[in-house]
Amino acid sequence: MSTAGPGLTHIGVSGEAHMVDVSDKTETMRIATAEGHVKMAHATLELIRRGNAKKGDVIGTARLAGIMAAKQTSSLIPLCHPLMLTKVSVEITEDDALPGLSVTATAKLSGKTGVEMEALTAVSVACLTIYDMAKAADKGMEIGGIRLLEKSGGKSGDFRRAEHSE
Repeated sequence: MSTAGPGLTHIGVSGEAHMVDVSDKTETMRIATAEGHVKMAHATLELIRRGNAKKGDVIGTARLAGIMAAKQTSSLIPLCHPLMLTKVSVEITEDDALPGLSVTATAKLSGKTGVEMEALTAVSVACLTIYDMAKAADKGMEIGGIRLLEKSGGKSGDFRRAEHSE
């Protein structure tokens, strides 16, 4: 099926949305990493740091929520393929400069389609979970900076955000 324009693989010539047929694609190792953050008051970060949030372990719960979300991406994003992920990791670190928590997620598989959406979904839901668990202390928190850092594998090749460094 042809597309409406260059790069719009999910839009047909008449503008209708459709799921891309990946049956003829070659399986390759695919890895994607995304990031985001939750800005909060210093006092809220300290509350989380001490483990005194009313709902419990904010960081541990957010990490688990992110992993679970990556596994459910095709249920949340209408045209995503269900994938057999081989690894999902979610790292959450304290950042006094924000102040707040930085979230990085990596998704991996050997397959016919990429895992960018799974990494982005993991970050998004981990950030939302941080907000949910700490909102009693700080309703003014801000979620932001959600973006793809890098991806590898597949026909389109590798991508690495220019300012991303390890």
